[in-house]
Amino acid sequence: MLLVHRIIPRIPLRLSQRFISSAPAISVLGQTFKTDSWTNATPQILNLVGRDLYKDPNHPVGILKSLVENRFNGLDYTFYDDFNPVVSTYENFDVLGFPADHPGRSVHDSYYLNSKYLLRTHTSAHEHQCFKRCHTPGYFITGDVYRRDEIDRTHYPVFHQMEGARQWVRSDYKSNEELLEKIQADLDATPKSSGIIVTDVGHDPVENPKQDYMSERETDLIGQHLKRTIEVVVSEVFNAAKIAAKEAGSKEEYLNEPLKIRWVEAYFPWTSPSWEIEVWWKGEWLECCGCGLVREQVFKNSGKGSDTIGWAFGIGLDRIAMLLFDIPDIRLFWTQDARFRDQFREGKISLFSPYSKYPGSIRDISFWLPKESDGEFKELHANDLMEAVRANAGDLAESVKLIDEFVHPKTGRKSQCYRVNYQSMDRNVTNEEVNRVHDKTREELVEKFGLELR
Repeated sequence: MLLVHRIIPRIPLRLSQRFISSAPAISVLGQTFKTDSWTNATPQILNLVGRDLYKDPNHPVGILKSLVENRFNGLDYTFYDDFNPVVSTYENFDVLGFPADHPGRSVHDSYYLNSKYLLRTHTSAHEHQCFKRCHTPGYFITGDVYRRDEIDRTHYPVFHQMEGARQWVRSDYKSNEELLEKIQADLDATPKSSGIIVTDVGHDPVENPKQDYMSERETDLIGQHLKRTIEVVVSEVFNAAKIAAKEAGSKEEYLNEPLKIRWVEAYFPWTSPSWEIEVWWKGEWLECCGCGLVREQVFKNSGKGSDTIGWAFGIGLDRIAMLLFDIPDIRLFWTQDARFRDQFREGKISLFSPYSKYPGSIRDISFWLPKESDGEFKELHANDLMEAVRANAGDLAESVKLIDEFVHPKTGRKSQCYRVNYQSMDRNVTNEEVNRVHDKTREELVEKFGLELR
């Protein structure tokens, strides 16, 4: 699920003209798409489509996926990992009730093949398909998702999600009381997690309300079923991390303490009420998962109608796997270096052993922002700069940070400076190589965005 923190106006189409592809069409997994003014998926990103790290049983992401799926085997769930990552805007946004001005729709945030198709930004893009075709009450979807984002050790333009959902159909039961008895029986059949301390906030009836088409009792029972299910997931994952750390010789105090989790209220376009679960881990609260009771309109869009009630959640696998396997940099998941890949085996949690530490090489990009015809500054979206760096440097870009921003007191011109750290995880990088890719990025920023370099 996409975590929603703010709503901003949809980016005007004129800005997306900057992303026009020079090729009349692009191919992805054997499909051909005509390009247009929305096309902004770069060759570097398209080359990652089809890697399917989550299907590799010996990769940390694949091991984590199997850990969760094995825990829910035999509990009336179907497991999907074969959906095409290319989806329509209807599947990715409209069917889920995303408002027209949601930032996720922007060309600055998502990778578009053209105005009608994009690389999925979340596994929820397949939620309506599963509600239609799934023959069990619940399902899990795992897949790679794509978002234009910042560059640092915990962010990558491709990452992995697991989506879970469960539904009940009222017409399958003779009475509402029989339905409630079934939900209660399913709740009782869901394993309770032992050795954890849970704090629950409930939900605000105004800011995070139940839906009108559901009763208070339905909302309460399905909410309990959802939370217990996710508590099982979190308990399984983090207790496995504790065991791995102990086996590696760690003596940290937190390894012998009960696992602490808390529920906090949240907002998502396709669920209400909604929550996030956080885990107290190594001295801080870690946000792990967004979830809630599926909105009536989502079921209607999926051909189910108001006869269906249920829940859904989404969890990011990469950051959890980084914690579970003690992996310091998300780029390592994508390396082909055997020194990384040979450390992990199917069904086993083991801590990553660093094999190298190559020095970084820092370069700055300083520029004046151009002005519009009305005299206002033409702002550069940070994700656009990140994408220019990523397109030229690939995984050599370890981090990109805005370090300075000011307005000249006399001329009124606005300046920004970004610092780029180029650092490989597998080899030494020469100054000549860094200069080449850095200069190329600077030239591209001038050409595409009209910046004046300083």
